[in-house]
Amino acid sequence: MKYKRILLKLSGEALAGNKSGGVCSDMMSQICDEVKSLHEMGVEVAIVIGGGNIHRGVAGATKGMDRTTSDHMGMLATVINSLAIQDSLERLGVDTRVMSAIEMAKIAEPYIRRRAVRHLEKKRVIIFAAGTGNPYFTTDTTAALRANEIDAEVIMKATKVDGIYDKDPMLHKDAVKFDELKYIDVLNRGIKVMDSAAISLCMDNEIEIIVFNMFEKGNVQRAVMGEEIGTTVKK
Repeated sequence: MKYKRILLKLSGEALAGNKSGGVCSDMMSQICDEVKSLHEMGVEVAIVIGGGNIHRGVAGATKGMDRTTSDHMGMLATVINSLAIQDSLERLGVDTRVMSAIEMAKIAEPYIRRRAVRHLEKKRVIIFAAGTGNPYFTTDTTAALRANEIDAEVIMKATKVDGIYDKDPMLHKDAVKFDELKYIDVLNRGIKVMDSAAISLCMDNEIEIIVFNMFEKGNVQRAVMGEEIGTTVKK
């Protein structure tokens, strides 16, 4: 394997599948099957998931809601998604832990870095919930922060397309795919694959980012084995 410890970044919208919101059971099963296959390979897996299928902090703020309140609602949405993934994984026989940046002892462990690393060493899948615990930070930034804290070798960002393009491939047939990009190119071009804070954090600590289509069966295993899947962002 090229990567032994990874952080998998999922969007909340991915869990909704073709629905307008909520959690699609078929999509959840597909995602968890892929995570289980990684676990069986011996890969140490941590997951960060967004909450956009339930509530997006920025979207709420644009409609007049207080940004801090809206972001806290978004954090709670990520907790709901994290518990859904935990339940689905444990029904597949995968031992998991949900660790929340906002303390809620009845349903999740508080995030403690050393404890998180220990869970990974014991071959448990960790799901990081509630973002960073602070408003104004996205789950992309959470993924970059947690990846640094647990010494992950790579961030794997699952999308519905097979990499990064110069423009939206869903809207433009002439969109050109990049096989590889430098961090600074992503920032200079304003490519919206992750927010600038997350890209900068990965650049400063040289954590690779692989953007790929997780919903094509077997892609995530091929990426872990070092095959050229999607687009790689690196130094």
